Amino acid sequence: MITYDAIKINIVLFLTFTGLYPKEFEKFLPFFKKAWENYIIENRIKGKERKRKYGGGRKSKLYKIEDKFLFILIYMKLYPLQAVIGFLFGMSQAQANEWIHILSAVFKTALADLGQLPERLPQNLEKLLRDEEAEEITIDATERRCQRPKDNEKQKQYYSGKKKTHTVKNNLIVNNEDRKVKYLSKTCEGKKHDKKICDEEQPTYPEGITLNKDTGYQGYEPEGVVTRQPKKKPRGGQLTHYEKNQNSIISSTRIIVEHVISGVKRCRIVKDVFRNTKENYDDLVMEIACGLHNFRTECRKS
Repeated sequence: MITYDAIKINIVLFLTFTGLYPKEFEKFLPFFKKAWENYIIENRIKGKERKRKYGGGRKSKLYKIEDKFLFILIYMKLYPLQAVIGFLFGMSQAQANEWIHILSAVFKTALADLGQLPERLPQNLEKLLRDEEAEEITIDATERRCQRPKDNEKQKQYYSGKKKTHTVKNNLIVNNEDRKVKYLSKTCEGKKHDKKICDEEQPTYPEGITLNKDTGYQGYEPEGVVTRQPKKKPRGGQLTHYEKNQNSIISSTRIIVEHVISGVKRCRIVKDVFRNTKENYDDLVMEIACGLHNFRTECRKS
């Protein structure tokens, strides 16, 4: 059975299993503990008539708060089958499933308390970027494979012609300076175009900020924003030497968002084919993965 005490002494193994160094784990742990205690008060104690005090009876396999945090980190990082992670922690698949959904909500709350979650309300993005005095941001979309829906209409909605498979999609807005995810759009079906997500949500920006984008956002020109986009080669023509140089400059700036997305997808739950069927869980894990990337970036900045 895996426990925190058993693997914390092996730093390389710990990083492989969780994506965090032990010192980062310990920095996060008090916030996770506080979020867990609040969950217990709200869901197990408050407003309920109990025949015995909370905590009585048989002890859970995840009795220690360190093991609870380790459990959900391993699930997010490695994304094993529920039967597998249940075996690793000495419990059944049904118990593992229950713990996954409970601890995912606690994980999100802890990230919120740390201030590492991306903004989800488009009308609040302008204030966030203004408060941070952001000068240059980049927008990009990322797709995640999901299981093929059984419903014919949903199959059409979730089929991505670009990826040639069924996917879900999010837009991300990244601050080029601190390399954190500042905004995460709602999770949409793979068929929906990147620009259409922006048109529907209409995220707000401070006036004069520079927004880097790719050709997937052709025609997206928010008012008061300086946009930069690579120029397409004209049909039957060639780009000038100046236009090629400008494209190279823009690409060298846009590569930052690709690196950030790669950091987010260190959590294999947002990289591998998504198997969970609980409603809105695909959105929750993407938000957690972005928050975890922001936390790692904050801890490791030089």
